[in-house]
Amino acid sequence: MKARKIESTPEAWEDGRLGRDAAHAKAAPQEMQALVDESLGLQMISIRLQKDLIEDYKKIADFRGVGYQPLMRDALKRFVDAEFKKMALEYANLKAVKK
Repeated sequence: MKARKIESTPEAWEDGRLGRDAAHAKAAPQEMQALVDESLGLQMISIRLQKDLIEDYKKIADFRGVGYQPLMRDALKRFVDAEFKKMALEYANLKAVKK
């Protein structure tokens, strides 16, 4: 049987047709990691979390087909965005009351 070529599309990468085998993966050099972090505005931090919380994130991430750390970043970003909106509304209400 002749192997068929898979078109290199974003969908093919996302659904794994172009490979997700750990045997073909290797870590990027430190310089490349630093460039990626800088271009995405990422900063490494250290945080202690409950083991159960981390396991829950891993389960959710597995179900959603994403990594647990990007899922945590997304949850934190959503929280911050919601808090800023609440703060802006509270500030607007305070200014309206003072008038």
